[in-house]
Amino acid sequence: MPVTAEQIEAALKERLVLSRLEVQDDSHLHAGHAGAREGRHFTVRLVSERFHGLSRVARHRLVYDALGSLIPQGIHALAIQAQTPDEAS
Repeated sequence: MPVTAEQIEAALKERLVLSRLEVQDDSHLHAGHAGAREGRHFTVRLVSERFHGLSRVARHRLVYDALGSLIPQGIHALAIQAQTPDEAS
């Protein structure tokens, strides 16, 4: 069974304190792409105080760590927009 946006949302909420979260399934945009057979494509937009003072790479690592168990279950691509509340306003 493919990974769903709801599973991603639940995993992120469980591991990170977020003031805003949007999970978008972009898989339909990649139909016919070789990676589409390997899993789904998602965009996640997150806002958290936890990202304050962290580099873009460190923020992405936090997101990947939170989704660690889901990635091998069918996430082929993940676009991440991780911001602090100040950056998002």
